[in-house]
Amino acid sequence: MDKIKAHTQEEFNTFMSQLLETNANLGFYTDFAKCHANVNKIAMRLNALNYLNGKDDIAAAVHDLWEENPQVFTTLDILIGVRTKDKKLSFNKESEIQLIEEFFTSAEGVVEFIQDTGLEKVFRNKQITNLVDYVFGVEVGLDTYARSNRSGHIMEEWVANILNEAEVKFRKEVYSSKFPEVYQALGVDSKRFDFVVATPAKTYLMEVNFYSGGGSKLNEVARAYAELALKVNACEGYEFVWVTDGKGWESAKGKLEEAFYTIPSIYNLTTFKPFVDTLRQKHETSIKPTQQGCCP
Repeated sequence: MDKIKAHTQEEFNTFMSQLLETNANLGFYTDFAKCHANVNKIAMRLNALNYLNGKDDIAAAVHDLWEENPQVFTTLDILIGVRTKDKKLSFNKESEIQLIEEFFTSAEGVVEFIQDTGLEKVFRNKQITNLVDYVFGVEVGLDTYARSNRSGHIMEEWVANILNEAEVKFRKEVYSSKFPEVYQALGVDSKRFDFVVATPAKTYLMEVNFYSGGGSKLNEVARAYAELALKVNACEGYEFVWVTDGKGWESAKGKLEEAFYTIPSIYNLTTFKPFVDTLRQKHETSIKPTQQGCCP
């Protein structure tokens, strides 16, 4: 006998048709406050490096500046759009591999770095008039790599707003250890849930994500959440809720469909609001959520 499915093929097709291309607002694209803070941390050293602008003999200028303050050169990595904390590697003149930050431990290493990266010509020709302003632009560019994380945060904000509007109390980022039955059921898979909504009849443990782009990761996410739902739902008084959206799922449609038939409470941003409204109607809350949207 075939296993009973949590949803129908028609419901899955509708779910897929509702997926959004993006959940971003204009604030999603660049975190200017973070960029400004990053530049401020090194602004004094960048201003010192402005000394190199327009110098014909860059090597001599580097040695002069090294004698004054060798620490200013630890910011050179950001001028080529990398951070030493990321442990970037490069070949040196001896064809040996070394960390980029190791170039900044001597004046000769700095000169080699400036010459081989092409910064020597940039400095000599004054192609950058002010390194502080230039690095702010570099930081804006590097910040694009953080957009995938911001997409997840924006999705969480959407969900929190829906819960708040319905005056449904919730907690954010709650570890499974707070629920002994679930914790025991998950074992080594114990985790932190994005949202928890407790009602008189049932406690809902929620995971929230958004994928605008595809990739092999999505197959693993769908499989993992299908397994998680089975474990959580087997605990009396608990239900796993997965709120996910984004056109990225089109690249992992098969695995998502398997999870869709396994997980009774799976929603996108279109269907999540009616679900919350149902919770509200079934379990009227006497205490409104706090300003942060979380209950104590």
